[in-house]
Amino acid sequence: MDRRRVVVTGMGTVNPLAHSVDEFWAALLAGKSGAAPITLFDPSGLTTRFAAEVKGFDPDAYMPRKDSRRLDRSTMLFWAATKQAMDDAGLVFEDGDPAGLRAGVVCGTGIGGIGTTQSQIDVLNNRGPGRISPLAIPMIMSNQAAGAVSIDFHLAGPSTCTVTACAAAANAIGDAAEIIRRGVADVMVAGGMEGAVTEFAMGGFASMKALSTRNDDPEAASRPFDRDRDGFVLGEGAGSLVLESWEHATAREAHIYGEVSGYGMSADAYHITLPRPGGGGAARAMQGALDDAGIAGDEVGYINAHGTSTPANDATETLAIKSVFGRHAQRLPVSSTKSMTGHMLGGAGAVEAVIALKTLVEGVVPPTINYTTPDPECDLDYVPNEPREVPVRRVLSNSFGFGGHNVSLLFSSV
Repeated sequence: MDRRRVVVTGMGTVNPLAHSVDEFWAALLAGKSGAAPITLFDPSGLTTRFAAEVKGFDPDAYMPRKDSRRLDRSTMLFWAATKQAMDDAGLVFEDGDPAGLRAGVVCGTGIGGIGTTQSQIDVLNNRGPGRISPLAIPMIMSNQAAGAVSIDFHLAGPSTCTVTACAAAANAIGDAAEIIRRGVADVMVAGGMEGAVTEFAMGGFASMKALSTRNDDPEAASRPFDRDRDGFVLGEGAGSLVLESWEHATAREAHIYGEVSGYGMSADAYHITLPRPGGGGAARAMQGALDDAGIAGDEVGYINAHGTSTPANDATETLAIKSVFGRHAQRLPVSSTKSMTGHMLGGAGAVEAVIALKTLVEGVVPPTINYTTPDPECDLDYVPNEPREVPVRRVLSNSFGFGGHNVSLLFSSV
């Protein structure tokens, strides 16, 4: 028996460049950067004092205040992206609706409610344990976003959370697709979020020497594959997709953006933060996505790279791409949109899935901005600084996380 096909019928995002898919796409093609001096707290004591924040986010525009006061910022970002995606898909489930029993959610995050964690530890230290909020624990939980979305959108089918660092949202999309393929659900909300622009997270990443320190020019700080890259720019944001079985989507005549046709995973089994030299783990994830889709590498027309702007990641990912795609790698457009959004950690794969699908629909590849000085170790076509019209039918999106988690998703036109 043939496996069920899984298609995308709704998309939503809230990120450092925009609060909607269309505005986000326009900002990407314009080459805008979301990096700027930090405003969410006083960063004066940090070595890196800028990030890619979600600006002007008003949760009350999406949900009642009584709900937003009970949610961590990261969960509110995912809730808002999901509201957009559900509206885009034209799906509404009521409490007790039998159709809601076959609709679920998988949400990925790298850190969960770290903003609440920091604020409540401050309460503990300054005011004592008796003043800790009774909502602190549910707000901190990594699975809060999946739970809140399942409750508020009446998704009573499978509900779970992936926590695989920067691969989390890509895992969530792949896992949700597998749930539909198995016949357990007809509809799944899938994506991820992060709200980690906090003093603790910034300080922790800075101590690892993972962050760029271009405080004098934040917009130019994220420069994937460029010789002068010096670390990533921490971002925050969320992306959400509505996945449906082909049969369910076509029966209701839904608009289809594309198909989730391949899902590959691997582990580096090497180091808790560094990629395995040579890129073998990343290559196996990409090859796994191709094998899952049953296609050859030369059918892929664009890769949205993980491309973090760190020395180790970018060179390793380049090697992995060349090992999988051979000669085709030299003709294959590869870009890192983290040059504009910063690195949204557990939310990155979902926002980049939105980009992959928009690329299929629009026939335009977004650029890698801030690419000025080629690196001999990074010698592919990184679509430097300007978008490019490239009609493509298949897009690969890479997400690699601390712990050695590697995920590749393949999206195809229908």
